Amino acid sequence: MAQLPKHTAASGSTASGPTKIGRLMSRLMARTGYDCEQGSSGLAGAWQQAAPENMRDLSQPGLVRRGVLDVFVSHSALVQEMGFSKRQIIATLNELVPAEGITDIRCRLMADAGR
Repeated sequence: MAQLPKHTAASGSTASGPTKIGRLMSRLMARTGYDCEQGSSGLAGAWQQAAPENMRDLSQPGLVRRGVLDVFVSHSALVQEMGFSKRQIIATLNELVPAEGITDIRCRLMADAGR
């Protein structure tokens, strides 16, 4: 008879029991992207506080990947303007949402950003 492989602690279960429900839920949330959606609403609120007043309605934060926040802006002049206040924005965002670990901002043009 063939033997079934034993589960290890690395896979989230023990050799003698099933996987814990908390571990399954965190895997499911990560796989479906639900955890990113929850984090992005907090980041959007922090962006409204951290961004200079003249940029708030014309820009919106995207995802944070490897510490780099993608920010979508409505026109190219905002890309240049963002360069002047980038360090202050990063410092404020790290105070408001330290779990994101933002180290840099990358601006991207988007025709309907902020609408």
